[in-house]
Amino acid sequence: MWQHPFVNVFKHFRVGEWKRCSKDGEVLSVMDKTLKCTVYRITGSIPSKNYIQIPATKTQSLGLTGRYLYLLFKPISGKYFVVHMDLVTDEGLVVRISFSNLFKEFKSTSTWLQFPYVCPAGKGTVDGVTAQLVKKDLPGPAPANSRWTLLMLDFKYILSMYLSRRYSHLKSLQLCSSMYVKNVFTSDVQYEPGISVREARELGILSSGVQPLPREMAFPKPKGEEKEWDLSYNMLRFPNASSKVPYDAIQHVTPQKKTKGQGQAPGQISPHRNVTREVHVNRTGGSSTTAMDALTRSKKKKVKPKVVQELPSVGVDTDGDISVHQGARGEVHVYAHPDDDVTVHRRDKKTGQTESLKVIPSASKKKGTYTSLQPDPILSLRKIVGFGGCTTKVALWDQTGSHMVYPCHAVIVSMNIADGKQRFFIGHTDKVSALSFNSSCTLLASAQMGAQSVVRVWGYQSGECLAVFRADAHSLHCLSFSRSGGMLCAVGKDNHGKNLVIAWRTARVHKGAEVSVIAKAHTDVEIIKMIVTPFDESRMVSCGRDNIRIWRLRNGSLRSAPVNVGDMNSVEFSDICFEAAPPHGLEPADKMFYACTKSGHVFQIDFSRVSVVHVRRLLPSGRHTKEKSTFATGEGIGINAMVMSEAFCVTGSDDGFLRLWPLDFSSVFLEAEHEGPVTAVGISVDGLNMLAGTSTGNLGYLDVSTRKYTTVMRSHTGRIVCMSLDPVRRHMATVSEDHTIRLWDIDSLQQLFDFHSPEECPTCISYHPVVHAFACGFDSGCVRVFSVASTSLLAELQQHKGPITGLLFSPNGSCLYSSSANGSLALYDASDVKYPVMRLLGNMVARGNRFGPTALSVSEDGRHVAFVGPSEYVVTVVDGRNLNEVLRIDISSLAPDSMSTSSLDSAVRVHFAPEKTKQLLVSTSNSNILRFDAKSGRLLNKVSGVHRSGITALDVCRDCRHMATAGDRVVKIWDYHMRLDLNFQVSIGHSEAIQQVQFTPDSLGLISVGEGIFVWDFYGANRDSGTVRSSKKPLLKPDDSFSRSPVRRSLDISGCSLPRTSAPKPVTPTKLDGVDRDNVESDSETAEHEVEILVGPEAEDRSEISSIVDEDALIHSETLGKSPRTKPHRRPPSISESSPRSPDPLQESRRHQKPSCLKHFIPRKNNSQMAQRRYTAPPNQAGLRLKSVLGCNGNGRGNLIWHPETGLFIYTSGCIIVIEDLNNSSQRHLLGHVEEISFLTLQHDAQVLASSSGSRGLTASQICLWDVATEICKKVLSYHEHQIVSLAFSRDDRFLVSVGDYMDCSIVVWDTHDYTMLTASKAALPIHELAWDPHSPNEFATVGERGTVLFWLLDETHDKVALNIHEAEVPKELMDTRNMILGDVAFTCVQYGGDSILYVGTNTGVLSAWDTRRNSCFMHWEADSAEIDVISCRFGSSRLITGGVSRALRLWSVYGVGEMRLIPSSQKRVEGQGLIMEDEMSLDGAITAAEFDDTLDVGVVATSEGTLWYIDWVNRNSVRLVGSHSNKINDLSFSGSDFFATACDDGSLRIYSLNEMELTVQFQVLEQSCHCLSFSPVPEGESSVTTRGIPTPGVVAGYSDGTVRLFDLRKVEMSLKLQPHAVAVTKIIYSADGHVIISGSSDGIVAVSSPSTGITMRVISEHKGASITDLHVSPNVESVPGIHCPHLWLAASADRRVSVWSSDWPKDFCEMVDWLTFPAPAFAPDGTKINKKDMAHFQQLPKSLARFSPCDSDTIIYVGYGMQKAVSFYSISQKQVVRRAALTHWATCLDINPLGHLYVTGTGERLVKLMDYSEGSFQDFVGHFGCLSLVKFSPSGRSLFSVSQDEILVWDVVI
Repeated sequence: MWQHPFVNVFKHFRVGEWKRCSKDGEVLSVMDKTLKCTVYRITGSIPSKNYIQIPATKTQSLGLTGRYLYLLFKPISGKYFVVHMDLVTDEGLVVRISFSNLFKEFKSTSTWLQFPYVCPAGKGTVDGVTAQLVKKDLPGPAPANSRWTLLMLDFKYILSMYLSRRYSHLKSLQLCSSMYVKNVFTSDVQYEPGISVREARELGILSSGVQPLPREMAFPKPKGEEKEWDLSYNMLRFPNASSKVPYDAIQHVTPQKKTKGQGQAPGQISPHRNVTREVHVNRTGGSSTTAMDALTRSKKKKVKPKVVQELPSVGVDTDGDISVHQGARGEVHVYAHPDDDVTVHRRDKKTGQTESLKVIPSASKKKGTYTSLQPDPILSLRKIVGFGGCTTKVALWDQTGSHMVYPCHAVIVSMNIADGKQRFFIGHTDKVSALSFNSSCTLLASAQMGAQSVVRVWGYQSGECLAVFRADAHSLHCLSFSRSGGMLCAVGKDNHGKNLVIAWRTARVHKGAEVSVIAKAHTDVEIIKMIVTPFDESRMVSCGRDNIRIWRLRNGSLRSAPVNVGDMNSVEFSDICFEAAPPHGLEPADKMFYACTKSGHVFQIDFSRVSVVHVRRLLPSGRHTKEKSTFATGEGIGINAMVMSEAFCVTGSDDGFLRLWPLDFSSVFLEAEHEGPVTAVGISVDGLNMLAGTSTGNLGYLDVSTRKYTTVMRSHTGRIVCMSLDPVRRHMATVSEDHTIRLWDIDSLQQLFDFHSPEECPTCISYHPVVHAFACGFDSGCVRVFSVASTSLLAELQQHKGPITGLLFSPNGSCLYSSSANGSLALYDASDVKYPVMRLLGNMVARGNRFGPTALSVSEDGRHVAFVGPSEYVVTVVDGRNLNEVLRIDISSLAPDSMSTSSLDSAVRVHFAPEKTKQLLVSTSNSNILRFDAKSGRLLNKVSGVHRSGITALDVCRDCRHMATAGDRVVKIWDYHMRLDLNFQVSIGHSEAIQQVQFTPDSLGLISVGEGIFVWDFYGANRDSGTVRSSKKPLLKPDDSFSRSPVRRSLDISGCSLPRTSAPKPVTPTKLDGVDRDNVESDSETAEHEVEILVGPEAEDRSEISSIVDEDALIHSETLGKSPRTKPHRRPPSISESSPRSPDPLQESRRHQKPSCLKHFIPRKNNSQMAQRRYTAPPNQAGLRLKSVLGCNGNGRGNLIWHPETGLFIYTSGCIIVIEDLNNSSQRHLLGHVEEISFLTLQHDAQVLASSSGSRGLTASQICLWDVATEICKKVLSYHEHQIVSLAFSRDDRFLVSVGDYMDCSIVVWDTHDYTMLTASKAALPIHELAWDPHSPNEFATVGERGTVLFWLLDETHDKVALNIHEAEVPKELMDTRNMILGDVAFTCVQYGGDSILYVGTNTGVLSAWDTRRNSCFMHWEADSAEIDVISCRFGSSRLITGGVSRALRLWSVYGVGEMRLIPSSQKRVEGQGLIMEDEMSLDGAITAAEFDDTLDVGVVATSEGTLWYIDWVNRNSVRLVGSHSNKINDLSFSGSDFFATACDDGSLRIYSLNEMELTVQFQVLEQSCHCLSFSPVPEGESSVTTRGIPTPGVVAGYSDGTVRLFDLRKVEMSLKLQPHAVAVTKIIYSADGHVIISGSSDGIVAVSSPSTGITMRVISEHKGASITDLHVSPNVESVPGIHCPHLWLAASADRRVSVWSSDWPKDFCEMVDWLTFPAPAFAPDGTKINKKDMAHFQQLPKSLARFSPCDSDTIIYVGYGMQKAVSFYSISQKQVVRRAALTHWATCLDINPLGHLYVTGTGERLVKLMDYSEGSFQDFVGHFGCLSLVKFSPSGRSLFSVSQDEILVWDVVI
């Protein structure tokens, strides 16, 4: 915790002393004029030689755990700089993060991330103007007006996003030239510069964890109030919310104008939530009507059906363990870990849109609390079609000769030549340019192209990357391992374009050793190929244009010698190789090596003599000649590659031939002709197979024994722009920029056909759905249809004049659609072999090539075609038969993602989802996916931030479970319905932009194309990845008794004898509260039956899949009959549904109005938040243990459990659940909630306890499920947005129902087997209470505002569990407001009784009885004079208990009430039957909860005063079990070891027994607040307890009116009243000898009074003007050096001043011996300026508290507001602070253990912080849910009391 809130790295590691850190090169400390302080200047041309390194050596570690790094630096103008940071992950892996303005693009490996840094251009400069023109900052050196910059890096996000790693700590930091640097900080807090605390509060960013920049980290404020911070300095965050080019770059983002309530915290990549808008498809520019108007015009007596706007959120499955998957078969994936910061796409419950949020998991969450896409992984790479990318000159055999190893762009492929199976080596971020094996093929080295070339060394067998390192060169094109693998050499170019040769030591790389550079050498000669000699690892040979050189490595340097080639000076050497070594080996002098040329010459060179032995020229006919002086004889073979074995030589040449030669090159043994030049050759170890790779992307081998040639790979040589899958055959067609059309077999990926178009480039392709043919569009505008069977041209269509951007067949093959870049759209008749054009329209499709090749999309039924056009801001849907416009959607009308988005969002691609969804997907330029209703054009939801750099392709699986998107060179698989916490998985492998993705027809695979063809295995088909219950069998068979009820038989459904398979579709959609009881249609008067109950199956969940009801279906829709006594049966709007009509504003406002009834739980006001950073020690090491809790939460509702059979007694206090043993008053505690607990409920078997708490700030609502036996929380559920007002288990304990408060109105049903959410719904009005029917396992009732009584049925007869509802009609008499002044009648409580009776209480005191068989009220009576909140009754009992606001608990006899249903309402009730109040008790507060036994004789009752009463109706008595404070506790004091007292805001002074924790005496002063108290000291030898058990002799208390009252505890009365102050008394204390009372007031006056006479003896005004915050008397009797009086005492005031006094009261002596003033900033913690003249300002500061040390009489311990959060130890004799102990939070209270080894502070963040007196180490303890106001040790030091508001926690001190 010493690292909180931030760590000053330069200060902590003493930069400047250069002991714990190091410097190298030109590093100087200079004075900066702008900052007016000393900074460090790092200069020098070579960054690696001029740097500051922290710590000094690489073996050390910083160990800084802060999530954010803050770097205060300034790039030097016109120069480059580099910064390196080494981070350690949780797995111990060291990852280097580097950023520099040298880097042009982002690069990444598994252990290295390189980010380009774009220096912001100054406003008005040339660079700034240029940047505005190109709309991006220009990379390169720092501009001339470079400014000081505050750079913030989020390490946790970077590692999670780019490497799927969890950040642990920062190991080292290196700052390289050229830059100025002021300091480096690490912190877990996100800071915002340029604002004060007050501005931050107004902006609303403090709640999101963002704080103003501390002074230590801030730059000087710019001069002039009008000058903003952003105009003088730069603030850069990474990651940021920018979409500027270059992506993945550290660059400046234009600051947003900060407004109040801004949702997005600075620096977070979290798009704003946008409100869903409806698209007005019938809006036109004029008054004329169109066909679109006719289609969308409302028809008479036909109402727009309900359209689902959102899906219900699913439950959380914690059985699974979401973790990073490491595939053993070479799968290529990146998975986000649930413990990391991840971007979560989830549905917003209010708007219906899918939002993207950066989620920071709580430290208290257990692993696996997120639902993610399953299975994991859902994609695995099966095969890649492609060879080359950067080079086709590299292809190798492995040691066995059964596998070829070759590069395919950024992937290295090892392919088995027998079965074609591939294995992949993934890790390069750019195209692979070189490969090399060692002799045993155990090590594989690879290099990538680009400005920052990276070399990787792999373990070939395991596929593991053993090492990765930067080559310090670019354009690496050659690698060569030594024979043993101990050395690796490479050839590339340095920054000046010179050839660079590098040699590395790799001898121990397989054991994890680092790869080190042995030597480097620059050369001006060109090197094409270089190899290490097989006989000497220190020798190499190379060849290039006009040179052959022999190299030697010696003493860390590389030197070379040229081979004299005579007068052959214009030769281009292309390859070099050695003779194959014989088994016994030869001496180096006998070694020969060969070099070949583009002219066909082969040079034989003696290595030892460094001379040419022979020169041969190979001719096409196979002849050869020896030449010495001329190369002009004939035309030779251009040799590209050669390799030699013991028997022959293999060459590959430009003429496309692979040839086998004898070693004397006399003739050709074998040759194989290829389609293009052979660029790579190889010989297997057994010498039987010859490998050949060509520049056209083909790869094959020649079997020498059988003379058979096999092609194993064919590939496009250009980018693949489009593909199409044959829906009938498992074939695929692709078109590429290499002007070819190729057809492939999907299973084997062998090329079937190849069509070449040298003059025209194909742009798009589409397979015919029936005929074996395909259509292809070209850049000339021509569309050609080819027959695959006959390989002939069927038709040539030339209707367009621009490149074809879209080409599709209709699903039945009857039509062909094409679009071009010039905006034209054509429809062809595909049923005719000539494909005649049916219609051609201009200016329909958006112009431009960027919309191709998938500019068109056809619906699955073929009825509609969609495209972007006529502009990029419009999506148009036309009729597929005639191209008539059907729908037009304006994308520009949607709200932008964020305030920083300067341009409108435009559509890029459209895609029809499968037919059953009836949805149209649109991807936009801002990387959003919009989901529209395909029929109405209404926006259903929006997924934001799908890819960072844009969406290039998307597709939806046929079963509509998953969606695939492409962008950022990755493929993402999404849960289509966005039901999970983690809705996608990411798969990598592509090195270029992905052009298209498509699921295979069987949904078992996915194909993505770009630089190659990637075939993936897809594991998501036919699997359910959600957690919502979905079963073909019902969870419970229907109850026979329920189905046989007469009400059920009375239901008439228009002659339908069989149950419905779906719910009837309403003709007119209605809201729950939208039906007028007085206006019932006339046909309802003629209904046959009086009562109806909807018991049929629930309507199919009308989610977005089934959001549209066909018009044809509406014509024959069914309706339920109506009754004159009941309202129509209808389903309430669920969370996944909403009415298509806008709600009435008046109804909406009433719906969200806070209920006036007491029953509805409203949390207490609380301004504190739980500390996010805290140190909680393990239980076996904790210094405190919670012993007991004093009091019960009187604000809770239903927070009481008493189980008569087991004696289980449970209640709550704040956020703690207390389990108390009533026999011995011992307590056990359940800690898990953070906020105030609102409700408790227990399963009927008493095994599981459920508790609920609401949401607040960053804390979500919680439902905790506790195992009562083990006291362990087994599950935490979170769904409700706000508070939870009711919980209830079903009769059989299979279901748990939770109810949200008035702001939520949601009701959720949970399955108690696995605690998944079964279903959820919303009520139109707030619900106050819920009760399960004891006779039915799936029925319950709820009551709520405005007289709402709802009967619910949990329907399990279908696949999905559903809620059916019946809203009963309420008699008008019950809605009489009676004596209520304001508000409506509300039903506040409900309870089932016997004989199918339901009792309902109201806020008017009326109790009603309802018949549950008819769901009707048959009687009511006035049971109370005020609101009824509690009803208790039992099945078979004739008694009923009511209680409520009137404080009266009443026992009723309800014998014969059930028979009242048979008596007509006109007759009176028979005397002696029915309602008789048997007894009544009055308690101390409103009754909020009650639990009674089965006979209702005894029970426990809770009141709003926090009192729990034991009620005995038989003996008519009540016993207080638990008493509580109902107001804030202001002070607490001890009397010896027997008693303690509390002072409260309500004017009460309560004295408790310390052993029994029982209230002994209470004194009450009306209309005053008791602020402080103190017991009189007990003389030595006397007991503190009298014979009556009352403390003696007395206690003194100070009150808000300035009076001081003395209470005589012997007489239990007030003995004296003083008025030493004119204002409130804030502190009071007895002197050590008890002679005087010292009191302090809020105006700073300290009065000394006599307790015997009441006379004020002395008035001390030194602290006048600031409230007295503390008084303390020294417990030590030994004298302090220099002070001779026997007693010391001190006073502290709010202005951080402490006065120390020496006194001898019997001698009337008192003088000040010291005056302490502690410095502090001139502003409060919130940033407001402190006005010292205004006393109210001091109340906003942390208290100034001081104590004498009990173990050192010379020391005063002080805490308060100051320059830093710390505890100060002040020496009286030395007159100075001798030491400080750092705090993590401001202290609000302080106390020191009497034993002197501990002290404790309380914080406003709810922490009790126990600290070691000597070392300053600490432990944090939680339990309070409010700001701590008091902490007090008992006199023995073995107990600690902590106070927050009205709750007291008692802790045992165990150390």
